[in-house]
Amino acid sequence: MPRVTSPGARARRVAPLISRIVAAVAGGYALAALGSVASLALPITPPQAVLTGMLASFALYAGSVIWVFAVRSASRAWAGLAIAAAALLPAAFLAWQAGGSP
Repeated sequence: MPRVTSPGARARRVAPLISRIVAAVAGGYALAALGSVASLALPITPPQAVLTGMLASFALYAGSVIWVFAVRSASRAWAGLAIAAAALLPAAFLAWQAGGSP
Protein backbone atom coordinates (compact mmCIF):
# COMPACT_ATOMS: atom_id res chain seq x y z
CA MET A 1 0.00 0.00 0.00
CA PRO A 2 1.46 3.43 -0.94
CA ARG A 3 2.36 5.78 1.82
CA VAL A 4 0.11 8.83 2.06
CA THR A 5 1.85 12.11 2.82
CA SER A 6 0.28 15.45 3.54
CA PRO A 7 0.67 18.31 1.06
CA GLY A 8 2.60 20.29 3.68
CA ALA A 9 5.15 17.52 4.14
CA ARG A 10 5.65 17.24 0.40
CA ALA A 11 6.07 21.00 0.06
CA ARG A 12 8.74 21.01 2.80
CA ARG A 13 10.58 18.27 0.94
CA VAL A 14 10.32 19.84 -2.54
CA ALA A 15 10.80 23.54 -1.67
CA PRO A 16 14.58 23.34 -1.12
CA LEU A 17 14.99 21.58 -4.46
CA ILE A 18 12.92 24.22 -6.25
CA SER A 19 14.97 26.92 -4.53
CA ARG A 20 18.21 25.32 -5.69
CA ILE A 21 16.95 25.03 -9.25
CA VAL A 22 15.96 28.70 -9.28
CA ALA A 23 19.33 29.61 -7.74
CA ALA A 24 21.17 27.59 -10.38
CA VAL A 25 19.27 29.01 -13.34
CA ALA A 26 18.57 32.62 -12.33
CA GLY A 27 21.39 33.16 -9.86
CA GLY A 28 23.94 31.51 -12.11
CA TYR A 29 22.83 33.62 -15.05
CA ALA A 30 22.98 36.81 -13.00
CA LEU A 31 26.43 35.94 -11.70
CA ALA A 32 27.71 35.13 -15.19
CA ALA A 33 26.30 38.39 -16.57
CA LEU A 34 27.82 40.37 -13.72
CA GLY A 35 31.19 38.72 -14.30
CA SER A 36 30.98 39.47 -18.00
CA VAL A 37 30.35 43.16 -17.33
CA ALA A 38 33.01 43.27 -14.61
CA SER A 39 35.63 42.06 -17.08
CA LEU A 40 35.31 45.40 -18.86
CA ALA A 41 37.07 46.97 -15.88
CA LEU A 42 40.24 45.00 -16.62
CA PRO A 43 43.21 47.03 -17.90
CA ILE A 44 43.15 45.44 -21.37
CA THR A 45 41.78 46.55 -24.71
CA PRO A 46 37.97 46.52 -25.04
CA PRO A 47 37.86 43.64 -27.57
CA GLN A 48 40.02 41.52 -25.27
CA ALA A 49 37.85 42.45 -22.30
CA VAL A 50 34.70 41.39 -24.14
CA LEU A 51 36.21 38.04 -25.12
CA THR A 52 37.54 37.53 -21.60
CA GLY A 53 34.13 38.31 -20.16
CA MET A 54 32.39 35.92 -22.52
CA LEU A 55 34.76 33.08 -21.71
CA ALA A 56 34.65 33.80 -17.99
CA SER A 57 30.85 33.84 -18.02
CA PHE A 58 30.73 30.19 -19.10
CA ALA A 59 33.03 29.19 -16.25
CA LEU A 60 31.11 31.31 -13.74
CA TYR A 61 27.77 29.84 -14.80
CA ALA A 62 29.01 26.25 -14.68
CA GLY A 63 30.74 26.84 -11.37
CA SER A 64 27.68 28.43 -9.82
CA VAL A 65 25.44 25.54 -10.91
CA ILE A 66 27.87 23.06 -9.38
CA TRP A 67 28.11 25.17 -6.23
CA VAL A 68 24.34 25.40 -5.80
CA PHE A 69 23.90 21.64 -5.78
CA ALA A 70 27.09 20.86 -3.82
CA VAL A 71 26.39 22.81 -0.64
CA ARG A 72 24.35 21.42 2.25
CA SER A 73 21.38 23.76 2.12
CA ALA A 74 19.56 26.05 -0.27
CA SER A 75 20.22 29.04 1.97
CA ARG A 76 23.97 28.42 1.74
CA ALA A 77 23.64 28.22 -2.03
CA TRP A 78 21.93 31.60 -2.16
CA ALA A 79 24.46 33.05 0.29
CA GLY A 80 27.37 31.84 -1.84
CA LEU A 81 25.88 33.39 -4.95
CA ALA A 82 25.28 36.66 -3.09
CA ILE A 83 28.87 36.78 -1.81
CA ALA A 84 30.27 36.12 -5.27
CA ALA A 85 27.99 38.78 -6.76
CA ALA A 86 29.02 41.26 -4.07
CA ALA A 87 32.66 40.67 -4.97
CA LEU A 88 32.00 41.35 -8.67
CA LEU A 89 29.64 44.28 -8.20
CA PRO A 90 32.24 47.05 -7.64
CA ALA A 91 34.15 46.15 -10.82
CA ALA A 92 30.93 45.92 -12.82
CA PHE A 93 29.79 49.28 -11.47
CA LEU A 94 33.10 50.90 -12.41
CA ALA A 95 32.88 49.45 -15.92
CA TRP A 96 29.30 50.66 -16.25
CA GLN A 97 30.26 54.15 -15.07
CA ALA A 98 33.16 54.29 -17.54
CA GLY A 99 30.90 53.33 -20.42
CA GLY A 100 32.61 50.01 -21.04
CA SER A 101 36.04 51.37 -21.91
CA PRO A 102 38.92 50.68 -19.50
